[in-house]
Amino acid sequence: MKLFNSYTNKMEKFIPIEEGKVSMYVCGPTVYNRPHIGNGRPIIVYDTLKKTFEALGYDVTYVSNFTDVDDKIIKRAKEEGISEAELTEKYIEGYNEDRRSLNADIPDITPKVTETMDEIIAFIADLVDKKAAYVVDGDVYFRVNAVEHYGALSKQRIDDLMVGARIDENSLKENPLDFTLWKKTDEGINWDSPWSKGRPGWHTECVVMINKEFKSHRIDIHGGGMDLKFPHHENEIAQSEACFHTHIANYWLHNGMLNLDGVKMSKSLGNTLLIKDMVKEIGGNVLRWAFLSAHYRAPLNFNDEVIESARNELNKVMNSYKQACVKMQLAHKDFKAEKDEKLWNSFLDEMNDDLNTPNAFSVVFETVKQLNSALRVREIDYDTVSKLVAALEGMMHVLGIRIERTVLDEESYELYQKWNEAKAVKDFEKADGYRQKLMEKGVL
Repeated sequence: MKLFNSYTNKMEKFIPIEEGKVSMYVCGPTVYNRPHIGNGRPIIVYDTLKKTFEALGYDVTYVSNFTDVDDKIIKRAKEEGISEAELTEKYIEGYNEDRRSLNADIPDITPKVTETMDEIIAFIADLVDKKAAYVVDGDVYFRVNAVEHYGALSKQRIDDLMVGARIDENSLKENPLDFTLWKKTDEGINWDSPWSKGRPGWHTECVVMINKEFKSHRIDIHGGGMDLKFPHHENEIAQSEACFHTHIANYWLHNGMLNLDGVKMSKSLGNTLLIKDMVKEIGGNVLRWAFLSAHYRAPLNFNDEVIESARNELNKVMNSYKQACVKMQLAHKDFKAEKDEKLWNSFLDEMNDDLNTPNAFSVVFETVKQLNSALRVREIDYDTVSKLVAALEGMMHVLGIRIERTVLDEESYELYQKWNEAKAVKDFEKADGYRQKLMEKGVL
């Protein structure tokens, strides 16, 4: 497996910390709304990465958090007239529902900020003791100058950042780049701390959760969207460097952003599409296929043309697969687990090349082509068909495309027999009738 490491900006061979195991953390959502399709891209990308590692025989521990403490949550809870806890539970449930609708596995561990508060407060206190953070009137700020290589991930110089438009000006800070670790407030949910009653800043939670869940200051992979690279991931690294002298992960991965027909999706433009609505409209398989049609690091321009292309490509795969399943059963042949080794290895080679799904799709299409050819001959080699089917099923599993074998019942067997008999005697009217019934049963 080779991965593009955003920290070094290089393609690197993946070498796990512990042989045969992968530790992976991906920043999760702030749960104040149902996720839009832009949120769906990291769900799909990192689920596909997990499935690829598993196909290679690795034991993967996948952690992704829920941020259930935030100003947006407080505001939304007031608008809906419910408690923050009720709001976040509702949207956590909705997020998991959407995740499953995209055929993504629920991560092994999904920690919440509210359940990690003791560890967060202890971590901030440690940073204060190490002089990497300071207290001003109950607020706690991280001292960016406490680390030598701030900006190493996003490849930005501190001098440039100082004049950047994104700097949060605050006269109480020693440095305008310093960021909040603890916010003094009595609004919304809050906790007692050595500095004030308040709640933590956003950038601290992931560092703490990684240490807590993996029992380690360094993991194999940290992932997230390109928009998290700065300042969120940069600030995570700064805190970890100051406290543990490590930049958290050996490999940093960032997926590209999603545009809607060439326009960046945003609430202000009113062009956000929710996952649940898109899945209802086009299905989870089509949406996932469309997302994987572009390389995960590239921007994805999502439009009707992309959807239609995904639908057509997927239909070709599904039709060939269904035909193979039917013909195997009509011939009373058993499916075997053995895959077509050449095609399966070619597929994995592409997935091992920094998750190159567009090239992996090409192997899927070649498998479908060979399957169609194997089914069209007079004397079908069912052993070959079985191997091609097994390879195709393996590929679809890694890509997260849900497929089910068509199972013929007794009535379907009879309809197929009558259909073939009608075609043999060129009674096309009857043949069309039997064909229509088979289509209605979903086995043709």
